[in-house]
Amino acid sequence: MLIQRRRQTGSTLIGVLVAILLLSVSAIAIGAMIMFAVQMPKLSGYRATATNLAASYIERIRANRNGFELGSYQLKGSSYSNDSSPLVLSEMPGGRCTYPDCSASGIADMDFAETSVAVRESLPAGGLLMQGDAAGSSFGNLWVIWNEPATVSIIDSRQSDQCPAQVSAYTAAKPRCLYVRFQI
Repeated sequence: MLIQRRRQTGSTLIGVLVAILLLSVSAIAIGAMIMFAVQMPKLSGYRATATNLAASYIERIRANRNGFELGSYQLKGSSYSNDSSPLVLSEMPGGRCTYPDCSASGIADMDFAETSVAVRESLPAGGLLMQGDAAGSSFGNLWVIWNEPATVSIIDSRQSDQCPAQVSAYTAAKPRCLYVRFQI
C-alpha cells in the first residue's frame, strides 16, 4: 500500500504543472486579444475622422463648382509629411480669402489650406492630397493620409490601403490612406 501512495503523489504534481502551463498559455492569448480589442476603436476612430474630413472637403469643392471646372483643384500638392508638426493656416498659400475679393481659384486655395490644417489637427501627422482629372472633367481623387501607432500585423496598411505614389517613398512609417474618387 505504501508504494501506491507514492505513485499517486507524483501524478498530482504533474497534473498541477500541466494545469499551470495551460493557464499561462490561455492568459497570453487573452492578453493579446485584449490588446487588439483596445486598439481597434482608436484605429476605427481615425478612419471615421478621415471619412468626415474627406466628405467635408468634397462638399467644399461642390460649393465651388466653377473653381473645380476651371482646374483650380487640380493637383494641389500633398500637405502630408512624415512628422506631426502643426500647420498654421496663415503660413499656407491661399490661407485666407475674404469676400468680395475671392476668386474661384482663391476659394480653392483656401479650401485646401483650411482642410489641410483640420486634417493635421485631427489625425496624427495627417495630410491631404487632391488630384482632379483633366480640366473640364467632373471627377477627382482625394486621399486623406495619416500615421497610426504600430499595430499588429493583421491590420497592415500595405495590404488594405490605396496610398498614392507621392507617399509610398516613406518607408520609416508607412502611412494609412483613405482614398475617395468623387464626381461633382
